[in-house]
Amino acid sequence: MVTMRVALAAVVAVAGIAAPALAQTADTTGRTVYEAAFFQQFQPANALEVVRRVPGFTLEQVEEDVRGFGSAAGNVVINGQRPSSKSDTIEVVLARIPGTRVARVEVGPGTAFGAEYSGKAQVVNLILTGDGGLAGTVTGALRRQYDGAHLPEGSVSTLLRRGSSTFNASVAVINNETTEEGYDTLRALPSGDLLEYRRKINTVRSPNVSVSGSWDYNASQFETGRFNARYAIDRFRLSQTNDVLPVGGTARDDRLNQRFHFDEWEVGGDVQRPLLGGGVKLIGLATRRDRINRERFLLRVRSDVIGGNEQQVRSRRDEAVLRGLWTRPDLNGWSVETGVEGAINRLRSKVDLFGFAQNGAPTRIDLPVDDATVTEHRAEAFANATRSLTAKLRMDLALNYEVSRLTVAGDADAERSLRFFKPKLNLDWRPGDGWRAQASIARTVAQLRFEDFISAAELANERVNGGNAELVPQRSWEALATIEKQVLGDGLVKIELGYTRTSLVQDRVPTPEGFDAPGNLGDGTSKIARATFDVPLSRLAIKGGRISGRLSYLGTSVRDPYTGRQRPFSGTSPFIYEVNWRQDLGDFAWGVGFSGDDPFTFYRRDELDTLYPGNPYITAFAEYRPARSTTVTLSVDNLSDISTRRGRLFFAPDRRTPSPFRVEDRVRNQHILPYLTIKHNFG
Repeated sequence: MVTMRVALAAVVAVAGIAAPALAQTADTTGRTVYEAAFFQQFQPANALEVVRRVPGFTLEQVEEDVRGFGSAAGNVVINGQRPSSKSDTIEVVLARIPGTRVARVEVGPGTAFGAEYSGKAQVVNLILTGDGGLAGTVTGALRRQYDGAHLPEGSVSTLLRRGSSTFNASVAVINNETTEEGYDTLRALPSGDLLEYRRKINTVRSPNVSVSGSWDYNASQFETGRFNARYAIDRFRLSQTNDVLPVGGTARDDRLNQRFHFDEWEVGGDVQRPLLGGGVKLIGLATRRDRINRERFLLRVRSDVIGGNEQQVRSRRDEAVLRGLWTRPDLNGWSVETGVEGAINRLRSKVDLFGFAQNGAPTRIDLPVDDATVTEHRAEAFANATRSLTAKLRMDLALNYEVSRLTVAGDADAERSLRFFKPKLNLDWRPGDGWRAQASIARTVAQLRFEDFISAAELANERVNGGNAELVPQRSWEALATIEKQVLGDGLVKIELGYTRTSLVQDRVPTPEGFDAPGNLGDGTSKIARATFDVPLSRLAIKGGRISGRLSYLGTSVRDPYTGRQRPFSGTSPFIYEVNWRQDLGDFAWGVGFSGDDPFTFYRRDELDTLYPGNPYITAFAEYRPARSTTVTLSVDNLSDISTRRGRLFFAPDRRTPSPFRVEDRVRNQHILPYLTIKHNFG
């Protein structure tokens, strides 16, 4: 934390130093523009590396299972248009575009890019060149685990442009494998006496293959079309050896095996045509995800089974989305967009849980909601309008109205209808001299995870998560203020302050059956403070040097249903920090990064489950570019060889009892992870 504060103080101190000519400019719409020449110093192999070098910008991670099309928007568009795919993350889409095809990058407020982005402070618009012909990227990587295993990976993507059409195809084979070793201790409280020691080695193999393709047609601003398709498979396998030494008891040789199979396909597309001085667009998307999860945890003494559990989860997730919208960039001084989206989502899930007796015979264990179908029919109307109030001040307005009907059928039967107004207001002020300020207020409604309606066991943690058919989404009022300043030419310093008030906080609650389950608490608050900086150091006589980082504080508070006292939201880390140093010297570049975050806790019925991330987590890289089209990178993760720790405090019968009676500590380490990557562009 001290490193981050010192770095930030140094950046603020140099903010007043006279800056050379800026590498970026502001256009008439208030967007900041970075020409391709700005990124040449980094020699990016693909568009993903270009976006990651935009000063002060953080690529937003969108959860893969978020429902609907508008809700799945990140903070990057391409040629002003959003890719009509959800299962291909924006990182994957950008990685398929060669860096040489990027003409410039525009950074502006979300409302400048459509209703899906109206609540976002910053969105990047990647403008591609009009170059024709074939281009592509070939990537190969080799990672080495601490146990000596070498893991190859590779991907190939191609982009072909012919007139108004662009074709893109990609094949990726990722050989994910992780080996970590560590130990657990189980102690009695308050004495601290050791009850059990466990020596563990986890080997995770998760090979996955994906094949995707797309076609884009762009004849003019309002004559566009695209089609995309993707198929992916993932085969997750975990094997855990577990040598258990109970104090005063018989040693055990426990085993945990998990086999998770995942298959996914998606097809989607959109078409846009001129209408009433603007353009009307129709977007369609269909996705199917099939999962079969099998896991077994056996307690063994000299290979004899004396207990344990086995679980099988079969699920199928379907989604169909249709979205229509009309856009007009100039309507009496306003830029407007309005439309409607309809979606049908369905999850069918069946869980079979068995317990093993000492003779190894399985017995089925019934869970409260282990065989159910969750269905949601949702419609959302939206309108978005933007205009400049003065030459330096712009106002963005948005209003969404969402209607949904949610049903649960099977072991539990529930039905509810929900309606929400979601207004948004954003003001953007550019007084000049590199200063910019934004203020926004918005009402948001969280999505529910369909899996939270279904009960299932966590065999690795020896506990059951109850399903909750009565779960409803939390809703919030969010206010955010941002101030940023350009420094030392193309550098940027940004400060953000925010406050959120949330009703029906989604967290952990008790169930009538005595389980711990996702549920709704009362009102809660969040206080946000973030500082971001990205500064070149050539002005300070460090050729090609650049330092960037961020410090984030998130203070949350909600009333605990067991203790009656205020506590943080489950799973929220108060402080997160990151500092990265990079130096580009022609054909050679190198860098090092430091990151970390505070511990965070999940507040369950009878335990406090806290994760203590290893701090600082250090990464480093050295990069050589033998040719403009080829990059060779040697990287190292976890250079500090640091372990992560997890602490579990247990209470009986639940956390209304003030003092825990037992504590479990888990320590894991993947050790130093070097890997070699070679990227080659063609075309």
